[in-house]
Amino acid sequence: MDARAADLLDEAPPTLDVVIPVYNEEADLEPSVRRLHRYLSDSLPVTFRITIADNASTDGTGAIATKLVDELTDVVYLRLDQKGRGRALRAAWGASDATVLAYMDVDLSTDLAALLPLIAPLLTGHSDLAIGSRLARGSNVVRGVKRELISRCYNVILRGTLAARFTDAQCGFKAIRRDVATELLPLIQDNSWFFDTELLVLAQRCGLRIHEVPVDWIDDPDSRVDIAATAIGDLKGVVRLVRGFATGSIKTSLIRHRFGRRAGNPTDPPPTFSLQVLRFGAIGIASTIAYAAMFLLFRQPLGSQMANFVALCLTAIGNTAANRRITFGVHGAEGALRHHAQGLFVFLIGLALTAGSLALLAATWPAAPVWVELTVLILANLVTTVGRFLAFRLWVFPHRRAYEIGI
Repeated sequence: MDARAADLLDEAPPTLDVVIPVYNEEADLEPSVRRLHRYLSDSLPVTFRITIADNASTDGTGAIATKLVDELTDVVYLRLDQKGRGRALRAAWGASDATVLAYMDVDLSTDLAALLPLIAPLLTGHSDLAIGSRLARGSNVVRGVKRELISRCYNVILRGTLAARFTDAQCGFKAIRRDVATELLPLIQDNSWFFDTELLVLAQRCGLRIHEVPVDWIDDPDSRVDIAATAIGDLKGVVRLVRGFATGSIKTSLIRHRFGRRAGNPTDPPPTFSLQVLRFGAIGIASTIAYAAMFLLFRQPLGSQMANFVALCLTAIGNTAANRRITFGVHGAEGALRHHAQGLFVFLIGLALTAGSLALLAATWPAAPVWVELTVLILANLVTTVGRFLAFRLWVFPHRRAYEIGI
């Protein structure tokens, strides 16, 4: 090969660009990047680049990143002036010329052996995005009970509110084809931790194929993520997406059309009555679990009454959305706002019952422990379940019942 051909080959875009978003990671950055670079050089059969995306670090992260760029080939440093993992990924992915764009957390909690299975379906064109999943069958995860519970509850909320079919939104181990990223990135509004969820939800709504890889994952005990603040931000993001899809303000049809995907048939007949009961019950159980987890999460910072309001409001939105789509087979944005308004009315009845139960408990047992409060609230929620089902079937979605009896 002559020198000119070699130069052209060197200038060719890499197949894979692995982005590592960092903020004040002077302790972990160098060993992690060197370990990743060694693995990519020795074990990956494609050309690569490692992009260190520094979102406004104030410690020695920048100096260490510059040192790594000087000492290692195929490592670049991108400095941003504002914080936010989503902002860092948007900037790095948006500027990349690689065929496949990936990212992973700087602590390398995910076993790097999963990287090739992650990107292979994207390189072949089989899939559009790929995610590492700590909740998929075959994964091996080491982490605390609290994080495990929060992760699974969040998964239930996403399934209930946004009909998510992926199993793990927040695992820091994802990849996407560059042509797909070019289409999706302009639609994503979040610049922080909800970026991942928004990316996946939009991809699913566009009919894109999401490949999941079970991963071996070890929790970083030194993680500085504010769980409460992140949870509140994620829940706000969920509400924003539900509202956007309901009003039709989030446009996904052009991407769906470009990539040749098709939506489900909104005129399919609704499930049978017995199947409706089973699905409603399953969604009710999932909603109750999500409600209990959120009540416990918000009780200390917000107090019992406000925690009850927030938890019940969020689960009511998810419950209505899930029953609309899954129990009664209603698809598309048509009538969504009306359905959610009617569901909100049913929610207010439930709120009155649960708030009244809390007030009665406070009056009769002022020093009641948390488990008693939670038990009373769960029982109050269960009492409203039958009424909610009848209200949904006879009032909120009567046209689906009419379909069943031939009206």
